[in-house]
Amino acid sequence: MSEPVTFESLDLSPAILKAVEELGYQSPSEIQAQCIPLLLERKDVLGLAQTGTGKTAAFALPLLNNVDASVKQPQILVLTPTRELALQVAEAFNQYAKYTKGVEVLALYGGQSYGVQLSALRRGAQIIVATPGRLIDHINRKTIDLSDLKALVLDEADEMLRMGFIDDVESIMEKTPVEKQTCLFSATMPKQIQSICSKYLDNAEQVKITPRNSTVDTIEQVYWRATTHKNKAIVRFLEAEDYDASIVFVRTRNDTVQLAELLEREGFSAAPLNGDMNQQARERTVERLKSGLLDIVIATDVAARGLDVDRLSLVINYDIPQDSEAYVHRIGRTGRAGRKGKAILFVKGNERYLLRNIMRHTRSDIEQVELPNAKVVEQKRIEALQGKLSLALDHKDIEFFSEVAQGMAEKLELSQTELAAALLCLAQQQSPLKVQEIQVQRERRERDGNRDGNRERRGERGERGERKGNARRNTGPMDTYRIEVGREHGVQVKNIVGAIANEADISSKFIGEIRLFDEHSTVQLPQDMPADTLSHFQSVYICQRPMKMTKSTHPADQGNGGERRGGERRSGGRDERRFEGRNEGRGDRKRSFKDPRGDKRDNKRKERGEISFS
Repeated sequence: MSEPVTFESLDLSPAILKAVEELGYQSPSEIQAQCIPLLLERKDVLGLAQTGTGKTAAFALPLLNNVDASVKQPQILVLTPTRELALQVAEAFNQYAKYTKGVEVLALYGGQSYGVQLSALRRGAQIIVATPGRLIDHINRKTIDLSDLKALVLDEADEMLRMGFIDDVESIMEKTPVEKQTCLFSATMPKQIQSICSKYLDNAEQVKITPRNSTVDTIEQVYWRATTHKNKAIVRFLEAEDYDASIVFVRTRNDTVQLAELLEREGFSAAPLNGDMNQQARERTVERLKSGLLDIVIATDVAARGLDVDRLSLVINYDIPQDSEAYVHRIGRTGRAGRKGKAILFVKGNERYLLRNIMRHTRSDIEQVELPNAKVVEQKRIEALQGKLSLALDHKDIEFFSEVAQGMAEKLELSQTELAAALLCLAQQQSPLKVQEIQVQRERRERDGNRDGNRERRGERGERGERKGNARRNTGPMDTYRIEVGREHGVQVKNIVGAIANEADISSKFIGEIRLFDEHSTVQLPQDMPADTLSHFQSVYICQRPMKMTKSTHPADQGNGGERRGGERRSGGRDERRFEGRNEGRGDRKRSFKDPRGDKRDNKRKERGEISFS
């Protein structure tokens, strides 16, 4: 029987082992035990593992071990899809390098001042963690020298593909030394990632961590059949559940603010986390969450990428994600490193097909739960008040208050029980101990049930047809929407995709056919878009014109005559091809709502007036 693997047996330096021990790491995870020896030998590695398996330490510890602290030039470059993940990885490197003298770590990402980054680069940093867009800016400005680079890591490569950064990643890789160690980590292996591996990795060792399903066993997953009372329901769930801190996922940036304000009015310590916040505000929010000054964050998918907070034990999907991979990443914010977590999914009647897609993709049974009833919430409120009363008994002036209470009881001719009841009534504040049930309209519920049954039957027929004919990917029912921007205004397909994906948190895989006409355009989007999202699109500008999006039933908008995205594709320029044809039958090619060219390209587009958000 082989000896168990320990960090001490992996030939890491004493300084790194001291930092690891101080962080409380007891034994290497599976991916760490396999990757660390390979990377210490400077071999190329392809790591296939889902989020939360410890892959950051799997590459950070051995690469840090190989750094020459006397050389004040970048030796390790880690590329990440988001600035949140870049900050997380940089923080991990700093923790591991705590006792390694002379090693500096620098995170380069959009949203931070160039002056700060340029000063740090001039001082010298051996480890660079960067997002593709900002790194390309520094390369083009010639403010970073990668000639001494010894190792390159692509972290969450499939996510970079989904967000449209792969072209930028390849451009960066072409500008790095040929003789270097290359590591690629990804949860999935779409064809384009396979192509990068064959092109840039040299005899790579593959490390594959295969879980029983694509979600973590330590996470309890349930769903609630949502009604029109979602706002009241989330208050109920947050009161009824036992959690340390929670993250609530919504579809749009505007929703993060509105829901945070609602929860604050209900007495919760809540704050939004979205892409409209500057980096300093985002970092401050995360620090408040980590320190316990904040208990709930309401976030969009992109804003939460890379968020790793030990306190997070509850994830609520207030809006169901259109993408099953996004669901996996969402609930992966909890249940890490063996800790227990819970994920609650709100599913409206017309979203049952998305629930089925998620269950099929994750190979998980997600059980239905009922809305916590009034008795459950009452008991929770009573327990909370009991806790406050127990603490009050230790107050230094408790004898004074006892005398006051006795005097009040005598003067008002009240028994002790009556006085206590009156004081409890006053102490309720905004959380009354007596809770009213939330009334759900029975007719609506039955109507939704009938509709779901019909959709399920249609969905089953559609799935059978897809398996038999291997035809179109089933993305659910679609509606056609009209926008008042067309070819005469200079609009292109990519402008429409970027605006919609960015503002509605819809992966471009779920943006259907786009037709460009002379004075307007049409786009197919998932059925039953929320009214507030549709309203929000009235203030979104493309090519210096408001979209003025409306739902269309006009036959001309359904017919031929416009430039099309998907299906019979027009052979346009390079940028159009990057958007076209990716939503049909290619579930692994997912794009998000960030501009595929990164922060610099996004700023230039805004300056030219191609796209702006009011």
